[in-house]
Amino acid sequence: MLEGRREGMQTYRELTRAVAKRRPEMLEMIAGLVQVESPTEDRAAVNRCVALLEKWVRGAGGKSSRNRQRIAGDLLVGRFGPARGTPLMLLGHLDTVWPLGTLKKMPFRVRGGRAWGPGVLDMKAGVVMALTALRVLAEDGLARPVILLLNSDEETGSESSRALTEQLARQCGAVFVLEPAQGLAGAYKTARKGVANYRLQVHGIAAHSGVDFSQGHSAVLELGRQIERASAFTDPARGITVNAGVIGGGTRSNVVAAEAWAEFDVRIAKAVDGPRVDRRFRSLRAVDGRCTLEVTGGVNRPPMERTPGTVALFRRAATMAAGLGFELQEAATGGGSDGNFTSALGIPTLDGMGAVGEGAHADRESILLDALVPRTALLAAMIGGLSLE
Repeated sequence: MLEGRREGMQTYRELTRAVAKRRPEMLEMIAGLVQVESPTEDRAAVNRCVALLEKWVRGAGGKSSRNRQRIAGDLLVGRFGPARGTPLMLLGHLDTVWPLGTLKKMPFRVRGGRAWGPGVLDMKAGVVMALTALRVLAEDGLARPVILLLNSDEETGSESSRALTEQLARQCGAVFVLEPAQGLAGAYKTARKGVANYRLQVHGIAAHSGVDFSQGHSAVLELGRQIERASAFTDPARGITVNAGVIGGGTRSNVVAAEAWAEFDVRIAKAVDGPRVDRRFRSLRAVDGRCTLEVTGGVNRPPMERTPGTVALFRRAATMAAGLGFELQEAATGGGSDGNFTSALGIPTLDGMGAVGEGAHADRESILLDALVPRTALLAAMIGGLSLE
């Protein structure tokens, strides 16, 4: 998985010192990356971010290539180290949830021991950490090939990037995901829930609610019943949650509604529960026999389960963190990442290896600056496969 040792930089102190020297440069890069806004839906904006990263990958001694996309932004692949050997994958994304112009109300700034700005935590600081770690390791030479994959549509489900993620991951012995840590304690993530999305469309029969009420069959009323039924699929003990997050329907208050719909977010902790939940959604039947139901959707991101391979990676990281002077914890989360895809392939995947902070997707998004050096040093140690005493 992560065999071998590197000669040269062989102490925790030396590794930390090498990263610390680059801290001012890291802050400058983070600022520059945040200031290139890259909302998922804006292909041109994401590609401006990709172009900047191309330069940085080459500046770090890597070879870059772009996988061109027609709808989403391009996918960037950086290759580092020797040509031979089983690669290690560093996995991240450049797109954010923030629309163009967000910087006007959320400018990048450094204050109170934090750096603030749209996308700084999720996950532009993590990308800079990876490049810094690779630069530090390049000073003595990487012992193994490293593939850095930066996707462009993670925030909207990775529809364009999933195939390439899985293709490259199958070549690798392990995957390190540059998503932010879990909480301010900085835990690495060893498990994530899978994600499913369903749309329930109800077709009823319209009628004037005052003149012909009895002739109508309300799609809105039927939808309410079905939301109750689907919500009952929630099973906290199994890690299953069902949320009707968006609903709509009807035309006017004096018309019995002919159409209504709801969109559900479903989270599952175990892959075996995906088909089970799917069957339950598709078995829904209308209470009002004159209404019909249409169910679409399914699982789009399998769960990242806590596998023995991932646990082994975490234990190695925890040992290295102790050598670097801090305690590393592990955590599970209900959110998904591209690491869900690689883990589902059976490849040991360790997530949350990026920045420490809070407020992802919120106007308080920020990272803790004091965590940058030790976290990047740990990332470098894990990438290099160092045997540090």
